[in-house]
Amino acid sequence: MTDIKNRYEEAKKRYAEIGVDTDEVLQKLDDVKISMHCWQGDDVKGFLTPQGELTGGIMSTGSYPGAAHSPEELRQDLEKAYSLIPGKHKLNLHAIYLDTDEKVDLNQIEPKHFTKWVQWAKVQGVGLDFNPTYFSHPMMKDGMTLSHPDKKVRDYWIEHGKRSRKVAEYMGREIGQTCINNFWMPDGMKDNPIDRYTPRKRMMEALDEIFEEKLNEEYTKEAVESKLFGLGAEAYTVGSHEFYMGYGLTRNKLICLDAGHFHPTEVISNKLSSIALFSKGIMLHVSRPVRWDSDHVVIMDDELQEIAKELVRNNLLSKTNIGLDFFDATINRIAAWVIGTRNTQKAILKAMLEPIEDLKAMELEFDFTKRMAYTEELKDFPYADVWNYYCEQKGVPVGLDWLEEVRNYENNVLAIRK
Repeated sequence: MTDIKNRYEEAKKRYAEIGVDTDEVLQKLDDVKISMHCWQGDDVKGFLTPQGELTGGIMSTGSYPGAAHSPEELRQDLEKAYSLIPGKHKLNLHAIYLDTDEKVDLNQIEPKHFTKWVQWAKVQGVGLDFNPTYFSHPMMKDGMTLSHPDKKVRDYWIEHGKRSRKVAEYMGREIGQTCINNFWMPDGMKDNPIDRYTPRKRMMEALDEIFEEKLNEEYTKEAVESKLFGLGAEAYTVGSHEFYMGYGLTRNKLICLDAGHFHPTEVISNKLSSIALFSKGIMLHVSRPVRWDSDHVVIMDDELQEIAKELVRNNLLSKTNIGLDFFDATINRIAAWVIGTRNTQKAILKAMLEPIEDLKAMELEFDFTKRMAYTEELKDFPYADVWNYYCEQKGVPVGLDWLEEVRNYENNVLAIRK
């Protein structure tokens, strides 16, 4: 402990030399909530059906032992992950993770089917976000939901959307934190369509019907999420970036940007400032694509750091809701949560440790030499000593110490699951 404190004090002095108050930075970092996604814990299967079979373009690869098979097991795993992550955060739930003894279909869900999750969240001191589930269901017909030409199919999913909104409103009201309700539909076609317009018109009208009732935004706000392509929808996705950007801007919804939902040469970090200028707000799904939307565990790569810099440098944290979206069944699932969440926090911390106003002044003065010198030198600054001190202050393991706890949990809990 003394060594960590001493290293922090040395780092504090070094950052002070460039006008950065590390104590103040850590206070700001404490206010940043990461919405950790439940679906990493069970490979996106959920509890709607006993089998939890996946369909509709969602796939988690790998067979690492210890996946959660019940809401109780999933909550137990989440508690272990949260205990290894500094700060108080949120949990992002999908509709298929309802916790009830009733046989309920997606067009029948009610707040009562998520009461146990709300009670648990209150005890844990975490907020809840929500997502209607437009996949892994027999009513996803021909690769479509809200854009399907059959009105019966559309009506089923419209009802699911309406009920999901009520669930999200309930969660926000009960917990006292705004519940972000994110809508994503995988609708699309495998090969080139003749008519791209009409399915989008159907989806637009269906969404308008879902959002017709005005809800209290103190309790819930809604986001719409685009995607470039998916399994079975390689040639055409109804809910493209242009579709949802237009919809979000004209319907006053948050616009969700997923790091893996764009062309491999695109990055979402470069889109944030533009979206922020015109939109009500932003929902982020921080993920890591490898050649496509493969939802790899978030690592400290260049794009993660660029996302964090854009948010911090432009004061967008108050306008942005940060969530994670990855699922990897080839590694310990709790470790995946911990690595991804802590990396996201570290990237934000690194961005907060920049002398932002000075850097902006250099740019305004066209002193690009000084700007480059500073940004390059900052790469060698001891941000890790600040991070380790923050972890210690929050009572969570420092460095790789968390891995030993995960291994012990794996041996004593996960290994005995069937």
